[in-house]
Amino acid sequence: MAEAPLPAIRSLPSWLLGRAAARGRALVADALAAEGLRMWHHVVLSAVRDLAPVAQADLGRGVGLDPKDVVGILNDLQSAGLVERAPDPRDRRKNAVSLTDEGARLLLRCEKAAREANDALLAPLSAAEREQFLGLLRRISGTQG
Repeated sequence: MAEAPLPAIRSLPSWLLGRAAARGRALVADALAAEGLRMWHHVVLSAVRDLAPVAQADLGRGVGLDPKDVVGILNDLQSAGLVERAPDPRDRRKNAVSLTDEGARLLLRCEKAAREANDALLAPLSAAEREQFLGLLRRISGTQG
């Protein structure tokens, strides 16, 4: 049987992490799509919940999106009745964004779907292996928590 092409590349941790990340993103994207939401829409909806009421500009900085992309996503979320924009109580020249009740309900369903997708991704690992794997990922990614 012939060996898979590029064995040197396929054995690199960076390649393996990239493949695992791509699989994880696909699983989560599919789970969110079943709830009618795209990945960045989920990220923004989650950030609105955590930061609300939040100015649009602060929201963009918080999630690392270009302001015009934030506006487009917020337009989609507002059209779907998931967020509302109102004058910012701290600065009336700005809009503050908050979740609607429907946005909060959808976010809970999406968070459950994303957890289930991540459980599917990590299904080959035992509970102890998952904990160790996540700890190692935090260390090499430079993130905590």
